[in-house]
Amino acid sequence: MQRREFLSLALTAAQMPRPNIVFVLVDDLRFDELGCTGHPFALTPNADRLAMEGALFANAFAATPLCSPSRASFLTGQYPRQHGIVDNTDRSARSHALVTWPRLLHDNGYETAFLGKWHMGVDDSARPGFDHWVSFPGQGESIDPPLNVNGKAVKASGYITDILTEHAVAFIQQKREKPFCLYLSHKAIHPNIGQGPDGRVTGFGDADDFKFAARHSSLYAGKTPPRRGNYKVVPRNKPALLRKMEGVPPLSAATATDDATILNRMRMTKAIDEGLGKIIATLERLNVLDQTAIVFTSDHGYFYGEHCLNQERRLAYEEAIRIPLLIRYPRIYTARSRIGTMTVSTDLFSMCLGWAGVATPPVPRRDAVLIEYYSDAVFPRIRKMGYQAVRTDRWKYIHYLDIAEADELYDLDNDPFELNNLIADPKAPKAALQALLLKTQKSQDGVK
Repeated sequence: MQRREFLSLALTAAQMPRPNIVFVLVDDLRFDELGCTGHPFALTPNADRLAMEGALFANAFAATPLCSPSRASFLTGQYPRQHGIVDNTDRSARSHALVTWPRLLHDNGYETAFLGKWHMGVDDSARPGFDHWVSFPGQGESIDPPLNVNGKAVKASGYITDILTEHAVAFIQQKREKPFCLYLSHKAIHPNIGQGPDGRVTGFGDADDFKFAARHSSLYAGKTPPRRGNYKVVPRNKPALLRKMEGVPPLSAATATDDATILNRMRMTKAIDEGLGKIIATLERLNVLDQTAIVFTSDHGYFYGEHCLNQERRLAYEEAIRIPLLIRYPRIYTARSRIGTMTVSTDLFSMCLGWAGVATPPVPRRDAVLIEYYSDAVFPRIRKMGYQAVRTDRWKYIHYLDIAEADELYDLDNDPFELNNLIADPKAPKAALQALLLKTQKSQDGVK
């Protein structure tokens, strides 16, 4: 499907009956971790079904590769500098004021529910615009989690992904005369680590911190995860990553993500896919599957040892900024549609409102995407490392805001693994990309 067709379908959606919307957001799921996105042995039949019966967006990006700001961008259609959720510290008060697309749907006659990880602050109380609310403080717990269920403290029993799936199915099954919007925001596949009010983590994402359901303990046993061409490649000519910092080991094969961590994350993803299957089955049983738009995506990616990186997913490299995006909605997308043009997480605001007939600016035609990150203090290696980046089909330019003379420029056609920084190459289009970055920022702000 070409971009022209995509925009045309989005614009005509307002003329159709209003759909139900099920929005499934996974935490830290990479763009290449599903069967339908090319993983050689991932068992994700229900996500794969969405791609088979709907659209796979092959070039989808997070507006920012950091949990809290990314979640706010999905919900508001804005970048961090606009919505104000710029890091993972306690932004509870600000997040209560966000004008989200589910809130606008609620104001336009939808019954709405939020289930799962809000994570824009540690406050688990209901945000405006949701009729039904199930959440937890901060990062939450993987096993036997405490929940806030419509203002009541509940100590749940079981595995968090399964518990959220049960709440999702129960909400869908309720009798109603309104269309509904279900926003399911999984804790998985984030590790089970602590976080204080200031946003600092109290543990790190080692293999044992990725808690999967007991039934999946032997899943993928003996498998070796696939690796990309930049796996365990020690960075060179990347000044931001090569800074010497006290107490921080230099990047090397020893700092790369191990196989056990990857396989545990895949086991966690299996429970998400099983839950997606139960949601689809419930919609089918109620005979509303084809009247429901199902979106499946992730807040950002994760490093599996590329550039010898592990948990520092805030960087602007492909493994962190690219996300899976699948949409099943037969009124708009024909089966097996593959959309190759660039899409950004902020686009979902207009897309979801447009399907419901709520007035909103259309998704723009785009020849480049903007990525932003404003540094937070969780991982020492990347403190004071904010940046703004622009990516086209061929080029990527990263401008660091806090580090002088550290910018990076890559020719993705000839260097898809971003190994050769061309910032000093006189033949590289540095000036043009700097101008494009400024233009893309202004366009996002509505400035011509």
